[in-house]
Amino acid sequence: MRNNRTGNRVMFAFDSDRYGPTVQRLTSDDRLCDLGPGSPQQAQRDILSQLDVDALFADCEIGDRDMARCCLAALWLRHDFLDESHTISQSVESASGSYWHGIMHRREADYSNAKYWFRRVGEHEIFPELCRAALELARKHSLNRNTQFLFEQTKWQPAAFVDLCQAVAGRRSEAERLAQEIAHAEWQLLFDCCYQRAVQD
Repeated sequence: MRNNRTGNRVMFAFDSDRYGPTVQRLTSDDRLCDLGPGSPQQAQRDILSQLDVDALFADCEIGDRDMARCCLAALWLRHDFLDESHTISQSVESASGSYWHGIMHRREADYSNAKYWFRRVGEHEIFPELCRAALELARKHSLNRNTQFLFEQTKWQPAAFVDLCQAVAGRRSEAERLAQEIAHAEWQLLFDCCYQRAVQD
């Protein structure tokens, strides 16, 4: 992870090298995932299929295996394998497990179910940074009625972001691009959080 300083605030910047060669290989591209299910990246299936928590964290001592499993769910989701990600995340009974579960349902366009899982998340530790990142990204785009809340919210509202994804998915609009960028930042922040918790003593 790198930190970029903006004014007096240190902003998160994702550094795929920090997480080992397998994660680096699986996350080094800048591809934005679809807001919807997308198309599974079959070229990565063999790598993903051979991963378990011990292989993924081969160079680290795992302190929290549930958080390590969240990282696996994240990597499957990153490459549009929603079913495989779902199988993992639904078995992790923690705020972060529920968070990955919620993202998966948001992407499969089961929006009410996504909101249910985000309610189970509660106040996740990445929300403050995600709220700031979303505002910074929104400032680079034209404002419209669907994205207005990004300028007004004082804390992250996952249900409002679900509504935004529902409103703009598949529209090939500037608002859809913004939502994809925010979802990408969300994935990076949550993956980093889970990874750091997984290797903490």
